[in-house]
Amino acid sequence: MATDVAGAEKGSNEGFIRGLGLLDSTMIVAGSMIGSGIFIVSADIARQVGSPGWLLVVWIITGLLTVTAALSYGELAAMMPKAGGQYVYLREAYSPIWGFLYGWTLFLVIQTATIAAVAVAFGRFTGLLIPWISETNYLIQPTRISSSYAFSLSTAQLLGIAMIALLTFMNTRGLKLGKLVQNVFTFAKTGSLIALIVLGIAVGLLWHGEIAAANFGDLWTVRGNIQDVGHGLTAAAAFGLFVGICVAQTNSLFSSDAWNNITFTAGEVRDPKRNIPLALALGTGGVITLYLLANVAYLVTLRLEDIQTVPSDRIGSATAEVIFPGFGAVLMAVATMISTFGCNNGLIFAGARAYYAMAKDGLFFKAAGELNKFHVPAWGLIIQGVLAAFYVLPRTIRADGTYGSLYNDLLTYVISAALIFYILTIIGIFVLRKRRPDAERPYRAFGYPVIPALYCVGAAIILFVLFVYQTTATWPGLLIVLTGVPVYFIWKNLSGRKAAGHS
Repeated sequence: MATDVAGAEKGSNEGFIRGLGLLDSTMIVAGSMIGSGIFIVSADIARQVGSPGWLLVVWIITGLLTVTAALSYGELAAMMPKAGGQYVYLREAYSPIWGFLYGWTLFLVIQTATIAAVAVAFGRFTGLLIPWISETNYLIQPTRISSSYAFSLSTAQLLGIAMIALLTFMNTRGLKLGKLVQNVFTFAKTGSLIALIVLGIAVGLLWHGEIAAANFGDLWTVRGNIQDVGHGLTAAAAFGLFVGICVAQTNSLFSSDAWNNITFTAGEVRDPKRNIPLALALGTGGVITLYLLANVAYLVTLRLEDIQTVPSDRIGSATAEVIFPGFGAVLMAVATMISTFGCNNGLIFAGARAYYAMAKDGLFFKAAGELNKFHVPAWGLIIQGVLAAFYVLPRTIRADGTYGSLYNDLLTYVISAALIFYILTIIGIFVLRKRRPDAERPYRAFGYPVIPALYCVGAAIILFVLFVYQTTATWPGLLIVLTGVPVYFIWKNLSGRKAAGHS
């Protein structure tokens, strides 16, 4: 099918190539969502809520929030089908500084730290096949720079950096290669997840019926290894269970995040006013359905107490071992490698389009707002890749002397901030309906005003609980966002001087 060139900003002879159809767009939504989280985080959620029924409820709440948000974003995407997506929506609904604060946080942590985390997960699971690749096989031993932080380079970290470099390079070669990688790997990992679900449920029901009976015959009794979810509360008490469900959303929402990345690429989608809303609905709806079914598969193959204590939280591997005793973990490692590779391709591909829009507004590095001969923002990709690769190196030092990863802390901090931006964006629908009542809206938010309002209320309740009961993990996220305020005025001032110099 022929593609057309969408004119870039005024005065430019170049533009994006509209080469993404509905299938490609849906693959970006689904592929960016499915990483390694679904194979890991349910173990932590099980410890936070303490019963099979509440584990499923956590995922149902996540599903409702995610799909509701996606259906609401469709209105904004159809109304403003421009590169930059959520950055543009916040800029138009409120003011440029709000768009910049989101874009800055996206660049500083949300996109780049997620890319780093997914890359190291790829290295970690590769290590199950090739033992030489390990987070403890150091090429450069951890070098402490303070009592809390160090730098290191292990073979797993090196592989993660190599993965980021490879995917960044491939995406600078043009849209066709980037979308081919995305489609192939998204089909492969979706097929792997479906196989895990179907085989897990079949094997569990046919050969391990006592496990399904134990979990589904006693859905709501809190039991096993439950953890403190803040201020000494646990799921053993009713209020502690409520707090646990809210706190658990940090795991499930993070595993379901990045669905909005398709909005960043609107300048490259054919018939974006139709295809982006449809891709958001199909992609999020499909993935959330698979996530819920995956948890059913876990619960018919593993007792809840075993889910809570599975080694390294690798619940997907434990389920695969039940299906294929002796080599299930190896199969799961391969599936997770495919999943993380495809996930990072989507994240790397989409993120640079948001920085492109910021640069065009004079609020990011100028080079990020230029397209190369392949009609992609190569410098935006490179700048993003450099920061993501850097995040692979710093280590946190735990109380017992072992090492964690800085990107994990950063992502924990900004999950709450990202939720604030989601709420603000959906409130932006109400703002723009009032401000621009006559604007063309090819698609209108499903269930407006009730459904979007319910999302904002539900997300706000979760946010309130996180700020009260997970204070040390949430307030730093606001500080990260606020670092963008002086940066905004610095960039705005520099941009104004350059404009004056050219006049």
